[in-house]
Amino acid sequence: MAKNGSLTAAKDAKQDEFYTQLDDISFELKHYRQHFRDKVVLCNCDDPYESNFFKYFALNFNLLGLKKLIATCYDGSPVLGNELLLDFGETTNEPKKIAYKVEITEVQDYNNDGAVNLADVKYLMQNDRNVISILKGNGDFRSKECIDLLKQADIVVTNPPFSLFREFIALIMQYKKHFLVLGNQNAITYKEIFKYIRDNELWLGYKSGDMSFRVPDYFEPRETRYWVDESGQKWRSMGNICWFTNLDIQKRHEELDLFKCYSVEEYPFYDTYNAINVNKVSDIPCNFEGIMGVPITFLDKYNPEQFELIGIDRYVEDNPNYGKRFSIGGKEIYARILIRNKKPQKP
Repeated sequence: MAKNGSLTAAKDAKQDEFYTQLDDISFELKHYRQHFRDKVVLCNCDDPYESNFFKYFALNFNLLGLKKLIATCYDGSPVLGNELLLDFGETTNEPKKIAYKVEITEVQDYNNDGAVNLADVKYLMQNDRNVISILKGNGDFRSKECIDLLKQADIVVTNPPFSLFREFIALIMQYKKHFLVLGNQNAITYKEIFKYIRDNELWLGYKSGDMSFRVPDYFEPRETRYWVDESGQKWRSMGNICWFTNLDIQKRHEELDLFKCYSVEEYPFYDTYNAINVNKVSDIPCNFEGIMGVPITFLDKYNPEQFELIGIDRYVEDNPNYGKRFSIGGKEIYARILIRNKKPQKP
């Protein structure tokens, strides 16, 4: 059993290499610029220079007014050294397998072409020995030296391994850090994650839904959501990706317009729980005062000033069938988040 568990874990880890596009990062980060001035940013699940997260912050270091940018490299990454092969001197004959960290406190126009670009970032990394240093371990975000770097950071921004999402968020929360990270929308239903959402310690960012990622060569072809571009680069897309954050954003304070009214015929109660079922976010009734079960996509529209989060179906404390989803007429339905309207309209 232990052997099979190890194999499963290894398989999951190998499928965690999804590399985010720079455009997707830029689109999301434009909503958070006010949070970064004089802050230390950590990208602790990235491969410096190969990572678009690192590139974004290096290129926008001065625009954002960062105090410091830290990025760590995992020595098992398949893309390490693909775009920039660093010389670590005589310490190793295999520079591609070295875990290292990058710490940047300033970025200048080193080539005097009138703008800070990737050529300047590359020059900085290759010529300033104070910027790069080798890690003692393998660069895992859970290692002691990476946690020490986490302690220095104000904000963590990265795409953590999907299979380790629970551990990653737990670590960030333990050290009370601000963050903006990519994850699978299904993580909303994790008991460990939803408690942070319920307690307004974590919420969704702007982008939610379809997103495309570069993937390593070893990824197997798929019939759907997979392609190879003209350069031979493999791609995967997923329709359930979203940003998770605890940085305040304007979207979180926008009220959801409600157009429908409650009726017994359209909104049945669950078999064993005193709440009505709502199949679509757009169908939330404006005048119902009780508890409602809504799809998890509701969180993309959630305003804590308008709605109260009660829980998630399987793990709400007064669910008589704790651990199981709700049913209607004996038929189990999809995951539901339980909410209450704080401002129901009067009849």
